[in-house]
Amino acid sequence: MSGSAIEAAIVAALPGATVELTDLAGDDDHWAVKVIAPQFAGKSRVQQHKMVYEALGGRMGGELHALQVSTVVPT
Repeated sequence: MSGSAIEAAIVAALPGATVELTDLAGDDDHWAVKVIAPQFAGKSRVQQHKMVYEALGGRMGGELHALQVSTVVPT
């Protein structure tokens, strides 16, 4: 899955989010993502990560093999 597709899916689900991606293996299949979104305010880290995975729909385990997630509430 391309980085632009990952970013588009996350921003569509979390409008106003800032997404920073790193392709960990150079294969468009293993990514690290840092998502900064106001929607994370008041949510636990687990809830924040769940929001990111939900934004990607059913792509995990299919076209997207591995994703390291980091979430931040903007200040």
